[in-house]
Amino acid sequence: MKDNVVQAKSYAFAVRIVKLCQYLRSEKREYVLSRQLLRSGTSIGANVEEAIGGQSRADFGARLAIAYKEARESRYWLRLLKDTDYLTEREFKGVHADAEELCRIIGAIRKTLRTDN
Repeated sequence: MKDNVVQAKSYAFAVRIVKLCQYLRSEKREYVLSRQLLRSGTSIGANVEEAIGGQSRADFGARLAIAYKEARESRYWLRLLKDTDYLTEREFKGVHADAEELCRIIGAIRKTLRTDN
């Protein structure tokens, strides 16, 4: 997994999201938004894994498209949690930067797939 940057980063992001959601539930008593974040944030890596194991180039691209949408959704939930004061600016910055990075990486891979056709 070390050789595949998007695989490693999406997995590390999922771990970070699980821990963040545990914090939000136990310390902030926030259950609705954190559940949405948990679903989208962990789905990125799951879809990357499925893309890697895809049976065709089209399957690979389709799974990456889903991973990209989930990364964008995760950014949304993170911004909402910050703007509703469940996350401080400090808590938000690093994890949001990770979501941004995943969007850029997956977006670049998708762009390369489209130009290679």
